[in-house]
Amino acid sequence: MSLKYLRVATAIAALVVATACGSKEPEPVAKTPPPDAKRVDPATAGTLAGKVLFDGPAPANAPIKMSADPSCVSANPNGAAFETYVIKDGGLDNVFVYVKDGLGNYYFDTPTEPVTLNQKACHYEPHVFGIRVGQPLDIVNDDSTLHNVHAVPTGNQEFNFPQQIKGMKNRKTFTAREVMVPFKCDVHGWMNAYAGVLDHPYFAVTTGGGRFELKNLPPGTYTVEAWHERLGTRTTQVTIADKESKDVSFTFKPAAQ
Repeated sequence: MSLKYLRVATAIAALVVATACGSKEPEPVAKTPPPDAKRVDPATAGTLAGKVLFDGPAPANAPIKMSADPSCVSANPNGAAFETYVIKDGGLDNVFVYVKDGLGNYYFDTPTEPVTLNQKACHYEPHVFGIRVGQPLDIVNDDSTLHNVHAVPTGNQEFNFPQQIKGMKNRKTFTAREVMVPFKCDVHGWMNAYAGVLDHPYFAVTTGGGRFELKNLPPGTYTVEAWHERLGTRTTQVTIADKESKDVSFTFKPAAQ
């Protein structure tokens, strides 16, 4: 174990004690719909689907150096690399696509089913994910090594806690819309993840070669945005008519060096 890792682990151990002695996590405040709230009519709702394209040669993901923690090395016998660029058939995965504007006074119930953020083989899984305001987030350690979960939002409350035992789970919630909330591990500097926090259900993370789908979208005109951790954002305006299914695409180019 390197001296740097030992120092970080010692600092985290102190945080374990502080966390154990700290106050209980506040319960989320129940949200009630405003008097003029509208509900989506499934009989008229449509679907927005599409693909996020990457225009250019696929950049190489940098290798990850895990030698400071033998547990991480043994969990990645073939080595590991960052997940910045996941490109398949010209499509870019790990892009967060969401309705940025246009929903007006539609109201949506908050899901009670938790979203899970796992730490497995010294990586966050998933790397990019979406969650609703007030929805539970279960953060789990699936590794037999110390991790430290550190969320660094700008519009929500920051949190920072250790998970030193395999199987540990902490539950958190976000109270405000925010795209995106970065996660990091203060023990393993390569570990990172991103959460898109929204007050509606119209979001997706691209997979299978940049593909996404937003179902049950009420008729209207919307600003739709695609976000990538390194390449920034792309936006477009889309109008959905009654029961319409529409395709849309976004194109990202290699980042300037």
